[in-house]
Amino acid sequence: MKKKTIFITGATGNMGWAGFMELYKKKDRFRLKILARPSRKNIRKLKPYSADPDVEIVWGDLTSYEDVRAGVSGADYVLHVGGMVSPAADYFPERTMEVNVRAAENIVRAVLSSPDADRIRVVYIGSVAQCGDRLYPVHWGRAGDPVYASRYDKYSVSKCIAEKIIADSGIRWWVSLRQTGILYPGILKVLNPTAFHVPIQGVLEWATIEDSGRLLANVVEDTVPDEFWNRFYNISSGEQYRMTNYEFESRLMASLGLPAPEKVFEPQWFATRNFHGMWYTDADILEDYLHFRANVPVDDYFKGLKKQLPWFYNLAFLAPAFLVKLFMRPFVYEKGMGTQWWVEHDTEKLNAYYGSMENYRSIKSWRQMIPPHWKKNIREAEAAGEIRVLDHGYDTSRPVYSLSDAELEAAAEFRGGHFHGESGYNDSARTGSGTALASDGAAPEECFRRPGALYEWECENGHRFRASLEYVLLGGGWCTECPIDEVCDCTTEKNRFISQVLRAQSPE
Repeated sequence: MKKKTIFITGATGNMGWAGFMELYKKKDRFRLKILARPSRKNIRKLKPYSADPDVEIVWGDLTSYEDVRAGVSGADYVLHVGGMVSPAADYFPERTMEVNVRAAENIVRAVLSSPDADRIRVVYIGSVAQCGDRLYPVHWGRAGDPVYASRYDKYSVSKCIAEKIIADSGIRWWVSLRQTGILYPGILKVLNPTAFHVPIQGVLEWATIEDSGRLLANVVEDTVPDEFWNRFYNISSGEQYRMTNYEFESRLMASLGLPAPEKVFEPQWFATRNFHGMWYTDADILEDYLHFRANVPVDDYFKGLKKQLPWFYNLAFLAPAFLVKLFMRPFVYEKGMGTQWWVEHDTEKLNAYYGSMENYRSIKSWRQMIPPHWKKNIREAEAAGEIRVLDHGYDTSRPVYSLSDAELEAAAEFRGGHFHGESGYNDSARTGSGTALASDGAAPEECFRRPGALYEWECENGHRFRASLEYVLLGGGWCTECPIDEVCDCTTEKNRFISQVLRAQSPE
């Protein structure tokens, strides 16, 4: 049997490396290609594999089309994991936009120019950051929820744009897997100001690095059905990895033998809004397809993380709380990035992350920041199954390909705009009503629209744009001409789709 060729971008990063290592275990069935920058660190990391005939290293850069084309050439699967992420993305927002958007463009161009383009399957790794702020009581999410970025989050903007480039490209087989926060040993020793950009009242449903690696290895198996493709999925390690950000901080501190967050942080140090994070109603769907979860109990996993750290981290418990607080203080006062620097020097960011100076000054205690009734309410509501699911503006039990023009207009009006009908087809848009159509839940005769077709839409601000039904309805995307990270300023009540999030959150 001929080996499949798997091309991986970002293979020297956390998730990409975990995927590479899982695939390498199966090199009897897979040939691996890697695109990596020729940095000293990468050269050293990949040296053990440089002479392996089952591993081909393309030294280059994601922003170079020639380098990307060299990687795509001959590939059966493209696992596009690479790009700039936090914290580097927070320090270099313009570079992040350039790298992440250009990389998606290069992937699409290289795939579509291949002589066997319809055979290549592209796996795009998106981000939970694409769904912006999701504070209680709208902290539950699913694919198809509004796609937008928090203010100043250019990483999220880049991921939103890049995802649309992939989804609306005309590539025959693609999928977007939106990654959440990844738990890996290094997370215990990463210290930077962005940790305080995270609202302590927020939530996140985490994924382990091991599960993430298995996911990448399993998505290329023949057992994955055709119906899986041309969709959007949320990644997580499951229900037990749902944590409030306060619970996460508590587990993190406990893993290092340090006191509770209240002992080492001031409550005012943490932003109260303008980040991202959700608990998922639909993450099990991806597990049902790819079977990547190890289901390690979360407390056992955190204990395991600590065991993988250098020995001297075991001495952290010796540090008194006041000394730890003194050590943390410079991060919140770092110029341009620290939350307390914003309080003193940047009114716009203060307003974005706290609401106002008045709101900031009203934070007096940890009890106020994490009131007992909030902790009780959010967990009791979860246990009772009281989950607030967002309205998508159309009957989600119906296949999107069977919706009439009137139903699509209603969905567009729910988003504050209009549906203007067929705009044309990508060269490789699918035709007929075969497996890809029927897999969305309808009998073939009910499906009269082509997957991959582009339609013309209009947003509430009068921008006309082309987008597929997949991107708008299944992915939750909308107008990319409107500032994706300024939705609070350019969205009115007319756009009920996003307003149901923006107007419902309670960061206080």
